Amino acid sequence: MTVVLFTGPTLSPREACQSLEAVCLPPASQGDVYRAALRRPFAIGIIDGYFERVPAVWHKEILWAMSEGIHVFGSASMGALRAAELAPFGMIGVGAVFEAYRDGVLEDDDEVAVAHAAADHDYRAGSEAMVNIRATLARARTEGVLDAVAQVALERIAKQLFYPERSYGQILELAAAAGIPHEMIGAVRRWLPAGAVNQKRADALAMLHAIADLMRADPGPKRVSWFFEHTVFWEELQNAAAEVSLVPQESVDGMVLAELRRDPEAAARAEAVATSWWLAAERARRDGGAIEAVTLVEEARKFCEARALADSTDVTRWLADNQCTRLALEHLLTAHVRVERAQAAAPSALEASLLNYLRWSGEYAVLLARARAIKAP
Repeated sequence: MTVVLFTGPTLSPREACQSLEAVCLPPASQGDVYRAALRRPFAIGIIDGYFERVPAVWHKEILWAMSEGIHVFGSASMGALRAAELAPFGMIGVGAVFEAYRDGVLEDDDEVAVAHAAADHDYRAGSEAMVNIRATLARARTEGVLDAVAQVALERIAKQLFYPERSYGQILELAAAAGIPHEMIGAVRRWLPAGAVNQKRADALAMLHAIADLMRADPGPKRVSWFFEHTVFWEELQNAAAEVSLVPQESVDGMVLAELRRDPEAAARAEAVATSWWLAAERARRDGGAIEAVTLVEEARKFCEARALADSTDVTRWLADNQCTRLALEHLLTAHVRVERAQAAAPSALEASLLNYLRWSGEYAVLLARARAIKAP
């Protein structure tokens, strides 16, 4: 019996394979569970998943996997979210994070979100998950390191931070302004990091043990009481998923990035633009507001016009050249609309950031000298 795991910053593939013999794949994105299910494993375990730069793993592909007799587990992060949503259909959730989502104690997806490094750095987390912060502060209160008022205040500080900025150091830096006594802040600093709780990791390990227990019980294929309905959208996902494979896409992307970084200046410019794009899109996403279908259609028209894509054949060729699926292209168009909205909403802030970048890159002085030379009599 084989097991496929989607994991990353919560539990590294190396650690996961020490606890359970499995095929470890990167965090899941849309189509990945479908492709994994085509291998007909005994079980699929979802721990981590992408949700920003590519479309998130779709509920329907998890349902299809279960309808095909595959036991699907979820815990800790994206897996906990999907398991809470699909528990009535038979997805098996494990751990405190899953239970909190299932019971309505938690609702926001940013509770489990973290910034993390790429595969070549073992997906190392660059921020702390809100669920871990909550568990840590609860433990600190239980052990008498802080009181109930300080616990609530620190939780509020952490929640107000953008998820990539969450760290215990940053939270404690802001604690004094929230009225928490310096002595208590110092006590928490001394108590950390030994007292910190990594709830996501604990839940992920618990899920691996649950999968191992089920394998020993050998219940046979998953049985469901509902009928899986094929739709046009499901066929679209199947077609898109067939255009790429699970692992090679990451290696192809790696080749592109490695080639870009052969020119450090070009890489720096591209990374600056990419960062501003990401931050602007995230700001627009957090501010809310749906993107209407007619807006996406118009964005697609402008996209094709700018690239001289005259018909579906040209679009298909562009998708192949750029290692992109139609679903990923829709995500790209959506992100660009959000960026444009964010830029339109805050032109002064954008201009200030642009001037800062020009100073940083050394282009400010060159442009200023050129402007002055033009104005000179």
